[in-house]
Amino acid sequence: MKILAVEALTELIGRHGLDNYLADLMKQLRGDYSRWHEFTKMPRPAMHVPDGVLELMPVCDDTYYSFKYVNCHPKNPLENLQTVVATGQLSRVDTGYPLMFSEMTILTALRTAATSALATDLMARQDATILAIIGTGAQSEFQVRAARLVREITEVRYFDTDPNAMDKFERNLADSKLKLTRCDDAGAAVRGADIITVCTACKAHVDVIKDAWVKPGMHINGLGGDCPGKTELELSILGRARVVVEYFDQAVIEGEIQRFSPAEAKERVYAELHELVTGAKAGRATDQDITVFDSVGIALEDYSALRLTYDLAKRYELGEDRNLTPLLDDPKDLVSLLTRPSATTITAR
Repeated sequence: MKILAVEALTELIGRHGLDNYLADLMKQLRGDYSRWHEFTKMPRPAMHVPDGVLELMPVCDDTYYSFKYVNCHPKNPLENLQTVVATGQLSRVDTGYPLMFSEMTILTALRTAATSALATDLMARQDATILAIIGTGAQSEFQVRAARLVREITEVRYFDTDPNAMDKFERNLADSKLKLTRCDDAGAAVRGADIITVCTACKAHVDVIKDAWVKPGMHINGLGGDCPGKTELELSILGRARVVVEYFDQAVIEGEIQRFSPAEAKERVYAELHELVTGAKAGRATDQDITVFDSVGIALEDYSALRLTYDLAKRYELGEDRNLTPLLDDPKDLVSLLTRPSATTITAR
C-alpha cells in the first residue's frame, strides 16, 4: 500500500507542475463526470459537533472505491489551526484491498479549484476577464490559478473580513502579472466582475453576496455553502439565475438550495454538472444569463484527485510502500502474526 504524506505530495506537485496538475485534474474530472451513472453515490454522512462538522465522503465504480475524511471548524484559525484538514484512501473494488492512503488537505484545495474551473469553463461568458474572490483563505490562490486556465483573467478583485488573509493573498500572487485590486467590502469587489467566486467559512445563513450587486452576464461559484445551515448568497439571486449543482441529493441538504423544499429545489435547479460535461444541457443560453454553480464538493471529485495522484505517484516513484494490511502465507491464519511472527511475509506490495 502506498502512503502519500504531505512531503511526498508537495514533491509530486513540484515535479509535475501546479498548473499541469490542475489541467490534468480537470481532464480527469471531465472524464469521470461524463460517466456519472457508472458510480455508486450517496450524500456524505456528517457528524455536527460543537464549532464544526466531521464528514466521510465515499464513492465507487466497478474498479475503485475511494473515501475522504474531512472536517470544517471555522474557529480553528484562532488556535493557529487550519479550518479544513483531510485524509483519503483509494482501494480496489475486486478485493477491497487499499492501494493508497493520502493527505487530502492540499488535494481538497486542488480538486475544489479544478471543479470550479471546470464549471466556470462551461458556464461563464467566453469574454470574462475580471474575477472577484470573496474570502481569501487557504483555497483562494488555488481558485485564481485554476480560473486562469479556462479564461483570460486580467484582474482579480478581492475582499476578506481578515486583513491579514488579504495580505497573504497579495504576497502569494505578487508575481502573477495580474492586476490585484484590494477592496474594502464584498460589494466593491463584486461590482464590475465577470466571475465571482465566494468561499467563506461562517457556519450560518449569511448574505455574503447581495442580489443588488449581481448583474446580467455574471457567473457565480458558490463554494462556501457546504453543510446544513450554511449559505452565502442572498436567496433572491437563485430566482434570477441558471443554477447548476454537482449532485442534487447532496446539494439539497448542504448547498444554497437547502433553503427550498426538495420539490421546489428540484424546480429551481437547471442541471447537475455531469449534464453540462456531456453536452446534454448548455451552461448558458445568452451572454445576459446569470449563472450559479452551487457547489458543495462531492466524493466523485475526491475520487478523481486520488486516481490522478495515484498514477502520478507511481510515475514519479513517490510515497512510501508500507503494509497496513496483513500479508499471510495462509489467509485464514491471522493469529499467526501474533503467535508465529515468522509465518508472515514482510515484503511490501
